[in-house]
Amino acid sequence: MPNSMFDLTGRTALITGSTRGLGRAFAEGLGVAGAKVILNGTDAARVAAAVDEMRALGHQADGIAFDVRDEAAILATFERFDADGVAIDILVNNAGIQWRKPMVDLPTAEWQRVIDINLTSAFVIGREAGKRMVARGRGKIINICSTTSLLARATISPYATSKGGLKMLTQQMAAEWAGSGVQANGIAPGYIITEMNDALVNNPDFDAWVKARTPSKRWGLPEEIVGTVVYLASPASDYVNGQLISVDGGMTAVV
Repeated sequence: MPNSMFDLTGRTALITGSTRGLGRAFAEGLGVAGAKVILNGTDAARVAAAVDEMRALGHQADGIAFDVRDEAAILATFERFDADGVAIDILVNNAGIQWRKPMVDLPTAEWQRVIDINLTSAFVIGREAGKRMVARGRGKIINICSTTSLLARATISPYATSKGGLKMLTQQMAAEWAGSGVQANGIAPGYIITEMNDALVNNPDFDAWVKARTPSKRWGLPEEIVGTVVYLASPASDYVNGQLISVDGGMTAVV
């Protein structure tokens, strides 16, 4: 039984981009804490398979497939939730992509795709969840940001810009909704071993740089972010708002 401060029994969480990787780890952690989780991805078959796996682990799980760039699909999803009496108590804006290319070689279309998935989707989904949370007088929004919400690095301009914007979107949500009982916070993971980072993990030079740059001298694991997600989703964080919590092995604490 979860500690009552972290008990999410009776709460429903929507996690975008949650069929694998960090999103899947977050969904499992929220499920362990007692929440019913709604998984999301663009591939309906993959979403259904992930739901089956979650249920096999004993979690309450459902799924809904939509592209986070598709505003009409997002609006339809929340209308469906309303019709079915589903209240989203916890939103984790996790969906995101990376695109590495020098700015001088970066087509506008590639820039826009990253911005749309990483930032605009969080605004649209956050707006739809937020207006309903405000009406109910409670809710938790957790935006998955990045160390690049704070620090730039060459060749990732659309990603860093989107994550910097997501940090400010988080603060704006807090500024507008805190008085209505909604908490909006961000998490800034450091370098985590995920599929999206495979190319970097397997690059000996980059691997060495991460370990040298991080005081913990290693990459992080997805499960090491889960506790912060559960904390921000729980009553334990009811007076925490508009914050960016770095989970990065100390990377952003040092020069």
